[in-house]
Formats: sequence, C-alpha cells, structure tokens
Amino acid sequence: MAFEGLSSKLQNIFKKLGNRGKLSEKEVKEAMREVKLALLEADVNFTVVKSFISTVSERAIGAEVLESLTPSQQIIKIVNEELTSLMGGTVSKLDFGPKKPSIFLLAGLQGAGKTTMAGKLAAYLAKTQQKKPLLVACDIYRPAAITQLQVVGEKVNVPVFERGTQDPVKTVKEAIEFAESRLMDLVIIDTAGRLHIDETMMDEIAAIKEYANPAETLLVVDAMTGQDAVNVAKSFNEKLGLTGVIITKLDGDTRGGAALSVREVTGKPIKFSGIGEKLSDIEPFYPDRMASRILGMGDVLTLIEKAEQAFDEKQALELANKIKNDDFTLDDFLEQFQQMKKMGSMEEILGMMPGVDASKLKDVEIDKKATGRMEAIITSMTPKERRKPELLNASRKKRIAAGSGTSVQDVNRLLKQFEQSRQLMKQFTGGKGKKRKGLLRGLFGKQGLPQQ
Repeated sequence: MAFEGLSSKLQNIFKKLGNRGKLSEKEVKEAMREVKLALLEADVNFTVVKSFISTVSERAIGAEVLESLTPSQQIIKIVNEELTSLMGGTVSKLDFGPKKPSIFLLAGLQGAGKTTMAGKLAAYLAKTQQKKPLLVACDIYRPAAITQLQVVGEKVNVPVFERGTQDPVKTVKEAIEFAESRLMDLVIIDTAGRLHIDETMMDEIAAIKEYANPAETLLVVDAMTGQDAVNVAKSFNEKLGLTGVIITKLDGDTRGGAALSVREVTGKPIKFSGIGEKLSDIEPFYPDRMASRILGMGDVLTLIEKAEQAFDEKQALELANKIKNDDFTLDDFLEQFQQMKKMGSMEEILGMMPGVDASKLKDVEIDKKATGRMEAIITSMTPKERRKPELLNASRKKRIAAGSGTSVQDVNRLLKQFEQSRQLMKQFTGGKGKKRKGLLRGLFGKQGLPQQ
C-alpha cells in the first residue's frame, strides 16, 4: 500500500517521543527534522514539506504542548490535524451541475489509469447515486484505447459511445445528443493521454472542454509518479482549470507523495482514489481517514462502510442470533469468509485496523488459498457434520481429507480455527484490541498479525 514507508517511519518517531515522557523544545525540533526527512523520502514536494514542518513545529513548541502531561500525544494530534488539512481538510463531493446530463471530463497523462478510472467512476455512481452514465471514447490516438473502454464498459454494464477516429469534439457533441435522447443523466469523457505534456494535446482537451462545458474537469494522476505528479497537475490546471483530482494506484508499493502534494500545490481537491485493480476498487478521498492511516490510527469508518456494502443486513442479524444462541455452524463460517473476500484483500483489511503497521504486513503469512481449501473441506462434509462438527471422528476426517484433496492435518486445523472463532465471536462485540487480534489471528493466517 502507498505510504507504508512513511507510515512506519512516523510511527517510530512518535513511539520514541512517547517513551520520553515530558519533552524539551530541542527534542521536538529533532523529531520534526525526522518527520521532514520521512516526508521528503516519500516524494512529497519540498515546498509543501517546508510549509508543513513550519506549521507543525510552531504549534508543537507551544506551551500547551510542552507543558502537557502527554506531549507526544498532543504532537500526534497536531500532525494528524495538519496532514488532514494538507490533503484538503474534508471530503470534496462531485458537482453534477444544474443541467442534464451532467458532464465529467477526465484528463491525464498516458498510463495514469484514466480509461479504467472512467469505468470505475461510472460504475460507482450508478451503484451509489443511481446515475445512468454514458462513457465517451475520445482517445483516438492510443492503439486499442477505444476497445479498452468498451471492454471496461461491458464489465460494469455501462454503454460506451464511440465514433472511431473522427474529431473528438464532434464525437462529444454526438455523445451528448445521444445521452439526451435516451434520458441518460451523466456523460463521462475519456480523453487522450500522452507520454508527456504537449501543446497539441492540451489544445485538443481545451477544445473539448470549451464545447462540453463540463461540471467536473478531473485530472487522473498516478500515485507512483511522485514529484512529477505535481508538475503535471500544475500544467493541466493552468490550461484547463481543473475542478478536482483523482489519485490512482494508491494500492501499489508507492511513496504516495503525490497525494500529499497535489492538493496544496494546485488548490484543487482530491475527490477519489483508486485502491486496486478491480473495477469496484474506487472510493471517495477522505483526508482525515487517510491521515489516520498514515499515522497508524487505522481507518475504521472505511472498514465499516466496506463491511456494510459486502454484508447483507438481514444476514448479519441472523448471524448475530446464531452466535448468541451457540448455533454458528461450519456453513456459516464459510459464508463469512466468502463475504469478507468482497471487502478486499486481507492485507488491505488489516491495514485499516488501528495500531497495525501496514509495512509489517508483508512479513505476515496470509494464506491466499485458505478459502479454497476451506470450501473444499466443508463441502466434503455431510450436512449433519457441518451442523455438528463434534461428530467428526478419525475415520470421518480421513474421508473428508480424501474427498477435498487435503490432509487430515488441514481438516484438524480448520476445525480448530472454527472453534476458536466461534468462541471469540461471542466476545467480539465491544471487544478490546486483544480480542480483535485474536479473532484475526484465528481467521486470516498461520502467523496472524505482526507483533507490535
């Protein structure tokens, strides 16, 4: 995940501060120097870093912090607030404008993930806001760009309007008329990117914008481009007048400096982020939640929202009653695993848990084939055995192992995990950190969570 290195370094800096009790001005300044280096190594723009450190230092060296009973916690609070402010303060919602259809124009360099993001955004708004979107293919230069958009559109069940290599402005005009005639309320234009910024490309996009008069002009920026992202954003903003930014590939092993720099340099809010390769891997950009992730405070709100999307409310109530009445079966156990897969990878889920250092998750053995083996083992049992695993004697386990292509040890391991989870789930509501870690250790891997 992005920010892993930065997050780990900041957590170590604040851990050292916490071990010292009361702090002197010299110790605070030394910590701020370390924070500065960590930000620069994360590829955050130098001017942005300089301003950020100056603001944090001014607040941190104040009497209310140095004379506090918990100065390290006060400094973390200040850094959290300033990081949140740096990335925009509050979530910035999309503006659909007064006219129908609403028009969104996506711009960016080649390779930023613009075409895929167009499909992700269309699918997200269709699902969450019941929009009827139309994707418009205006990249007439890159080989197979139109085909790529058509493939993406088909996967998310959103129609794609294309007119081959004709003038993109004419294509946009016809697309808007097409959307109006079919009562579609959102048009998302995928424009041509380049390997570098050039005047011809800028003039073409500017012409499209002038005709379409979009409610949103969104720059798609690859988080992996680091400092270059700032230069790209400035150039596009000067030519087009951006209304917002979408950061892609925030799930990659990147320094993430773009997300911390673009908002400050352009003054334009980050509105969405791409967090994975799946077409459902898109989420609104919450500055406060991202700051919490960076500082190791977790992102419980996003985790809850993912759970709400993945789990059916009625099923959740039924599960709670089963746990309460000690009627949680192996079928239920498997179903919960399958539901959790919809929330994302185990690494992503664990990375949102408070107190978990995302960089250490690389050392955790999370068995990605566990669900497949589990399903094979459980489906090799009889319905009665799934309801009453205590019936599973040695001969039954041997039969199940043979039927599932696993070993008796795998069967025993599953039954042990099931029993541990059943006991821990009873305690999970309102449980403390140890209970949370115990449940995750029982469910997600042989080694469980990394030691903190």
